[in-house]
Amino acid sequence: MSATCLRRAVHAEWTKLRTDTGHAWLLLGLVAVTASVGGAVAATARCPASGCGQDPVRLTLTGVSLGQTIAAIVAVLVVGHEYGTGLIHTTLAAVPRRTTVLAAKAAVVSGTVFAAGTVAVLASVLAGRGLLPGNGFTPAHGYAALSLTDGPTLRAVSGSVIYLVLVALLALGIAAAVRDAAVAMGVVLGLLYLFPLLSHVITDPDLRRHLAQVGPMPAGLAVQTTTDLRHLPIGPWAGLGVLALWAAGTLLIGGTVLRFRDA
Repeated sequence: MSATCLRRAVHAEWTKLRTDTGHAWLLLGLVAVTASVGGAVAATARCPASGCGQDPVRLTLTGVSLGQTIAAIVAVLVVGHEYGTGLIHTTLAAVPRRTTVLAAKAAVVSGTVFAAGTVAVLASVLAGRGLLPGNGFTPAHGYAALSLTDGPTLRAVSGSVIYLVLVALLALGIAAAVRDAAVAMGVVLGLLYLFPLLSHVITDPDLRRHLAQVGPMPAGLAVQTTTDLRHLPIGPWAGLGVLALWAAGTLLIGGTVLRFRDA
């Protein structure tokens, strides 16, 4: 894969993405949904006394759990739309090396979701900073105002943006493997939410802990936690690493299918 070929492929993918108004609206939706849900949770959360046991940073970042669905849709459509319209034949004729095509799509999806995710997460934190003190999350109750100068808060914020990018890459890999947008989205959502659902059904605490350690969504979202870290099934960065492995695995499968199966 030459650097020149990759640059051309990235430019082509970026041109396709920015000229499709549907993707622009989806990215705006990612920002709006993530920030509004985070703001709504911050507005309704209450901490009436010291030691109320809540994590204010994670509360403000609740919207990421919903915003990830839109990030996944963006990634799935980057592949699924081309297969649905037959445009994939033109893409592969212009860039015969199929791994380059997937790498270019991954780069463009990562960049756009990173930008939208950054705006969404920062807006959520800004909303939380303004709303939480009025609901009891004050220094008197043991909670300082949300600030990116605080190490755990910065880690949760930056980790949430990375989480959205990794979910998008996971979805891109699945879409490249199954090729159909609707099926790919079903697989992505099933994979993300299967482990949390099983955790609510299974009563064995050890098995529930293991599910939280290996599931892409529960493991990845551990990065948002800033309090009581010792009670986490998996560490914040280690959990994000688990999600990264899931994303890498789906991209490997998708790239292999794309390489060896006819378009």
